[in-house]
Amino acid sequence: MTVSKLKMLTAAESRSVQSCCTCAALLTEVPRHNESEKPLPEDRQLGCCRRTICGSCRTKNPRFNTYCPYCQISITDTTLPPGLRDPPSYEASVAAGSSRNVSAAPPPYYAPSASGKPMDELDEKSVPFDEEPAEDTLHFLNHAHDTITSLSLRYGVPAAALRRANNITSDHLILGRRTVVIPGEYYKGGVSLSPRPIEGEEEEARKSKIRRWMVACKVHEYDVAVLYLEQAGYDLEMATEAFFADEEWERTHPVEATGRGKGVAKRVNRSIYWAGRR
Repeated sequence: MTVSKLKMLTAAESRSVQSCCTCAALLTEVPRHNESEKPLPEDRQLGCCRRTICGSCRTKNPRFNTYCPYCQISITDTTLPPGLRDPPSYEASVAAGSSRNVSAAPPPYYAPSASGKPMDELDEKSVPFDEEPAEDTLHFLNHAHDTITSLSLRYGVPAAALRRANNITSDHLILGRRTVVIPGEYYKGGVSLSPRPIEGEEEEARKSKIRRWMVACKVHEYDVAVLYLEQAGYDLEMATEAFFADEEWERTHPVEATGRGKGVAKRVNRSIYWAGRR
């Protein structure tokens, strides 16, 4: 077998596995005629990167006749504005990469110095690791002007740190809280700007007893809770005992409905317990 025949076989075998670099179709499966039975142009082998563009893609996009979409190199005059330089050729970039010194030493490790840029108070990454965090500070909220943003500015604590320390997923949820915790990791002062309840400690204790009574008795009416606690002198144990005593009396003395209606029992006056104590 002659050398020319060997070259032809090698070219045919390489052509059977090559594909178009734009449409990814095998060159052996690309049609050679269009719908009107006109022959398509020959496949173009790019000289810059050794890729191949099929004749079908050259027909659909005539720019591929003189342009490489990968290397962005054109074999004709470009229409770039004056002053811009053409990109380097593929061979030049390969030669530069091969001649690069791979064994060069890595850049030195950066260590922040004390005399560098001053620390930003509202940056979460600005807290030095060598300092021990102080104790958390309790802040009683005044919903008239306290927000996540205002607390962040007043205490110099990042807003994200405030949300994370108080488990707040949205800023408006602060309206349902009475206090927030200022993380000592960022606030070293240890002094609260609002150390006591806004309405006073006595009013806060009264409301706390009302909430505890409503939870213990499973009653959602605020007025009913105030009534029982006022009659008991805000003695939580006595008010709870009185409520359960009235509940037991209502179960043992059902009242039949009278007059028109659907047989619903009327509400009983809850004064039996208190009548026995007078």
